[in-house]
Amino acid sequence: MIVLQISIAAMPFLLSLASRTGKAIVPCLLASIFTLLLGDEPHRAAMAWCVGLLIAAVAVRERLRAI
Repeated sequence: MIVLQISIAAMPFLLSLASRTGKAIVPCLLASIFTLLLGDEPHRAAMAWCVGLLIAAVAVRERLRAI
């Protein structure tokens, strides 16, 4: 895999690092790992990536709402 693919797959995890609590980090890390492992099956990898990104987006939104 090239660096761009790995960085896109790790985006949910990296986004969850900006969350207020650490509760979203582990699910987003697992979603990023599943995205990398399911790279041969694009539909399943996209589903794992979308779920991880959704979790991270909600966590970041809660952080921004608290400001």
